[in-house]
Amino acid sequence: MGSRLLLFLCLLCLPAAAAAERPALLIMGDSLSAAWGIPVEQGWVALLERRLEESGQAWTVVNASISGETSRGGLTRLPRALERHQPELVIISLGGNDGLRGIALGEIRENLSRMIRLSRDSGAEVLLVGIQVPPNLGRHFTERFHRIYHELAEEYQVPLVPFLLEGVALEPDLMQADGIHPTAEAQPIMLDTVWTVLEAVLE
Repeated sequence: MGSRLLLFLCLLCLPAAAAAERPALLIMGDSLSAAWGIPVEQGWVALLERRLEESGQAWTVVNASISGETSRGGLTRLPRALERHQPELVIISLGGNDGLRGIALGEIRENLSRMIRLSRDSGAEVLLVGIQVPPNLGRHFTERFHRIYHELAEEYQVPLVPFLLEGVALEPDLMQADGIHPTAEAQPIMLDTVWTVLEAVLE
């Protein structure tokens, strides 16, 4: 009876053990990835987790996104997140709040660059997700800001989603009243935008 009981207990542990062995996908983002203003389960990250499960891809999705986060804040939090979750893939989707606050472009670039290097040094692959900012800070700043993502993707040879809000930002019906955050209806579009690049990375 003792051996049978032990076998039974081991079988009960299998699902938990399988879950623990799943590779982790860590998302470092801001309010656009933290589902600001809408139920979290309707955000694009939650939809991504659902899509992975439905497609039979065993990933543990860790959403470490925080509303209002900057590239400096993400860089500060990243080492601990890497140590804790040991991800095989890191999605970096930061910089929008930096741009809106007019933070120096050199600082934004260096912060994102260091996040890429830290992630790679930990053994993780990286997917970089870009964003665009309104032109109120001037055309020169806006163009140079967006160029940062393309330059980093080329320098480090990492896949790039050029604009998270592609097909969303200029559609009033898909944006909340503040004109910055997308609605729940926009989230599947955002997921598809990320998925066009992410799918190949996962394979």
